[in-house]
Amino acid sequence: MELFLKLVVVFLVLCLVNLSYSARWAHSVYLSPDYRLLWSLGPSPLEITFELQVRTMGYVGFGFSRDGRMAGSDMVIGWVDHKQVHFQDRHVKDSPGSAIDREPEVDPSQDYQLLLGYENSTHTVLRFRRRLNTCDHHDIPITNDTMRIIWAYHKDEPVGGAVGPKSLPQHEITNRGSQSLYLVQRADQDAPRPEETARIWELRNPAIEPPPPGDSISWCRIFKIPTITRKHHLIRYEPLQSINGASGLHHLVLYECQDNNIIEKLADTPGNRCYDTNSQPFSCNTVVASWARGSEGFSFPPEAGYPIDPQNSRYYLLETHYQTPLEGSARGIDGSGLRLYFTPELRRHDAGVISIGMDPNWRHIIPPGQQKVISSGHCVSACTKQAFPRNGINMFAIVMKTHKIGKQVVLKHIRGNIEQPPIASDDNLDSEYQEYRKLGAPVRILPGDHLITQCTYNSSGRSAITLGGLNSREETCLVMGLYYPKQKSLAACHSLPSLPTVLHSLGIQELSPGSNPVRITAPPELAGMTLENRLVSYDWDNQFQSFQDATTKGSFKPLCWTWQSTLLPDTDKDSHYPNISRPYIKHVIDQCNYRRYSTEGWPGGTPIIELDGNHIEGAARSKVSRSSSPVVEESLGLSRLNTAPVVIVNSVVIFLSVFLVWFNR
Repeated sequence: MELFLKLVVVFLVLCLVNLSYSARWAHSVYLSPDYRLLWSLGPSPLEITFELQVRTMGYVGFGFSRDGRMAGSDMVIGWVDHKQVHFQDRHVKDSPGSAIDREPEVDPSQDYQLLLGYENSTHTVLRFRRRLNTCDHHDIPITNDTMRIIWAYHKDEPVGGAVGPKSLPQHEITNRGSQSLYLVQRADQDAPRPEETARIWELRNPAIEPPPPGDSISWCRIFKIPTITRKHHLIRYEPLQSINGASGLHHLVLYECQDNNIIEKLADTPGNRCYDTNSQPFSCNTVVASWARGSEGFSFPPEAGYPIDPQNSRYYLLETHYQTPLEGSARGIDGSGLRLYFTPELRRHDAGVISIGMDPNWRHIIPPGQQKVISSGHCVSACTKQAFPRNGINMFAIVMKTHKIGKQVVLKHIRGNIEQPPIASDDNLDSEYQEYRKLGAPVRILPGDHLITQCTYNSSGRSAITLGGLNSREETCLVMGLYYPKQKSLAACHSLPSLPTVLHSLGIQELSPGSNPVRITAPPELAGMTLENRLVSYDWDNQFQSFQDATTKGSFKPLCWTWQSTLLPDTDKDSHYPNISRPYIKHVIDQCNYRRYSTEGWPGGTPIIELDGNHIEGAARSKVSRSSSPVVEESLGLSRLNTAPVVIVNSVVIFLSVFLVWFNR
């Protein structure tokens, strides 16, 4: 009997040890082929847990930056030396001069908690957690905004395990980088439900020659849907496996097309360059899927799927943007693409996509040399009242679209004269990183609601005006929203500054009718000047504020586009910014960079957690050590939650403690 009891104790100890090394992660991404990041929200709603799996026997760095630079960054540095784990919360001062070679300094407050550290024959693994907001001025809060991840590693450790200044070997340029990611508002990659028969459709690019180093191309290819006889639901998409290691692949966008003879002929070709001056424009405007480097893909909520219906749209356009790095070898983009999962078992709702914002057009003017330029695109109440069902629509994910100089985007929501909380916002936008982000909970938009996409640009690096348009040198201000149930009237809800507003903002009173090029007739001091010359020669430095006031308060033309590229009747009358009697005010509870955090992926739904006094009292302020383990799997299993192992570990600890007390009584 005594031997049996001892065996039980040994078994429980082994279970505890095994569980301490295993974890179930909600998300993972390869920051480089040799650097894997895994994370989940938790174990508490105000915390986040990370694991780094890096192919090195030296030190590893990981952290956050406000703009992708080392200056002002917040990071941890860790390594394993003779089974001793060294782990430090550090930062880089935001001071003049180059910060690339500046060694991170150790923080006075150590706000990252080491959970596990070891190295095997190939990899160094570090697992740790921190508060979303540590309230340490050296640490960067983790919010719903786009987070700039910085990473680095070195083949060597500090000599003798030193932890003093100037002890870290300088990492190679190929062993460091930055990556924009959504850490909080991110859709879990749920597998199809057991009752769903999922089929797979792979959209794969052909082999094409990459552009010269530092240059980029966009490749467009038309695909015809697989042979199906009735409607199916798209329930998930993910990058093809080769994407994770594809050097230079930047982003992919999948559009639904309107059937026509041109599209049908192109479906049998390997594709060509997008926006080629010799090619005819595609009638493909609805964004169905969007992947960017760092994205895992997207899973639709269990109550909705995007309809793939041979009776409606049979063709889809895959746009692939490829940018060759300045250093390293250039590889082709053969094999890149998307894997779509679709099922004949229809979910409760058809999902739809609606575009909200500024119509791409020259009337969208962004003056040069300005730190902050605001543009707004309106979806007016007349459009939503006519198009949306009586009970409204439920928006559950969005993708924000600007080009090179976009810095902030907010999707405002006005009902009557009252401004609701924003549907989504990003104060740290990266225009190069655009993927669907999952909202914490679906937002109900009712008929008659007014929506505004407001974009903020920084044009300080440009000496000429920027006009609205589709190519990357021009600008755009759009939000694509995924929602359910799908309505069949409204595809794009846009606006443009009215022509009188544009002219007034430029100090123009009257144009000469029928002139080519367009010439000004009044005021007298501008008479005879072409409109183009006025745009180029305008005194933006002294007249910017009057321009901004005119475009903000002036009239605009609603453009409520249907799926047939026609306007909804009686919706194109010039309008003004809505009269808001009660503007939305973000309530600041404390002095600790208050934010609202989504906790998607937690049992019991998706509440919005409001942080209040979340400083970690008694945080560890010294080096933490853990023993190494030679046998641990490199790739951990991924699933929705990481809370179960914690609960089980705690249960085992309690049971083991009680058992040992009883056994030794």
